Amino acid sequence: MSRRSGGRSTMSPTPLLHAWFEIMDSTTPERVLDMITDDFRLSILFSTGDKAAEFEGDRAGLEVYLAQREVSVLTHHLLQGAVVGDTELVLGETRRDGAFEASFNASAQLAEDSGLVRRLLICRSPWVRFTA
Repeated sequence: MSRRSGGRSTMSPTPLLHAWFEIMDSTTPERVLDMITDDFRLSILFSTGDKAAEFEGDRAGLEVYLAQREVSVLTHHLLQGAVVGDTELVLGETRRDGAFEASFNASAQLAEDSGLVRRLLICRSPWVRFTA
């Protein structure tokens, strides 16, 4: 990661996850299905503070997750990122009407031959905020 004054790290380019969350914030989030490999696996642990749910599986698991989402309601804001080998990692937050809702981490392992997502792990919680 690059450095800025005070020794704090700043965002490194994470092009796949940047594109992924732009699509997720659009009116057609199902386009992320074109970004995954045939052997894709995911786990998304989604906490609202009062309750938590996990979405896991393969392409069908991602389709279940997409079907239950509020389309174009929450926006994803990437705060920091890094690329380590074949994996992109980001720290971000979701906002509703511009107001903080939750922080999240996302890790995406990319297929070496295609650059598509092979593995995706996302964890979300409103209990920890990194921007205030």
